[in-house]
Amino acid sequence: MNLAIIADWLPVYAGAEHVIAQMHGLWPDAPIFTTVANMSGIGPLNDAEIHTTPLQKWYRLTGNHQWMLPWMPRAIESIDLRGYDVVLSSSHAIGKGIVPPSTARHICYCHTPMRYAWEMEDEYLDDFKVPNCLRRTIKQKLKQIRKWDLTSAARVDQFIANSTTVQERIKRTYNREAIVIHPPVSERFFQSPITDLSSRDYYLTVGRQVPYKRTDLLIEAANKMSIPLKVAGSGKDFDRLKAMAGPTVEMLGFVPDEKLPELYSNAKAFLFAPFEDAGVVPLEAQACGTPVVAFGKGGVLDTVVDSETGVYFSEQSKESVIDAIQRFEGMNFDVSKIREHAKRFSAKRFQEKMIEVIS
Repeated sequence: MNLAIIADWLPVYAGAEHVIAQMHGLWPDAPIFTTVANMSGIGPLNDAEIHTTPLQKWYRLTGNHQWMLPWMPRAIESIDLRGYDVVLSSSHAIGKGIVPPSTARHICYCHTPMRYAWEMEDEYLDDFKVPNCLRRTIKQKLKQIRKWDLTSAARVDQFIANSTTVQERIKRTYNREAIVIHPPVSERFFQSPITDLSSRDYYLTVGRQVPYKRTDLLIEAANKMSIPLKVAGSGKDFDRLKAMAGPTVEMLGFVPDEKLPELYSNAKAFLFAPFEDAGVVPLEAQACGTPVVAFGKGGVLDTVVDSETGVYFSEQSKESVIDAIQRFEGMNFDVSKIREHAKRFSAKRFQEKMIEVIS
């Protein structure tokens, strides 16, 4: 069986890239085809055979893949996959638009239908500070991309969703059924020693520091409650968030992957404020025996059990976060049961399910 792996783009090693790394681990000889790649910043994928498109030369000059979105559909369609029996795409944007050979099966692990084209158009334009004079042109381009996105969905033989939220969105957007395989939690998080919650003294959040992650709500809540909060992660919103941080908030910046298990294991709770389609970091925290205080929408509804492995807050507001933390502090949690729950989402389980689908 000749298998090819497809990625939208590979500028950093983040959530979607963790999934691709697991696919690469299962099929190490399978080449990875993508539009553009930052070869020095993709972690375990550095040893993979990676093929890019002609957009790569422009990416080297600009270092910004987002501005290339209008040309991405044509670039992904230009990739030649003749000779492959199975095409496995990991897609949250244009990856599923690959044109497979007529004799091949195309299986798409869908992180979401394009959120900035279908559901979060204005939020993304705001996040990237697109000037008003360009918005009309960009919205017209996004309209064209939506049409292409619907058409390219027909090239997929089997959709896999990363959560029930995305499963429902695939049905609503493409009118296609999907099976659910949750994103994998790396085994190293299950190997870290876990301590009793009573010995832990800080709250933690981890993620890219961009506006939609809503780290600002967590900082505002920590400031108001005067509770210790460690914020791990870098991004374009970092300086603004650092300026907001009060004396009990510690901005850690980028934290290497190998340091995360210890950071999770010593936190009394992991705080999670965004609406994410899946979200692997709450699972990493639970694998370390750490309960989660999360915005109760999206992928966490699949992975966090309210009052057993964590607590939900109902609104993305400072007041709602504070209320959830106060409820959390009056509850008891069994750290061993939290880790046991997370094992349902281990990398081993992910690989077993993926092999079953491909077979």
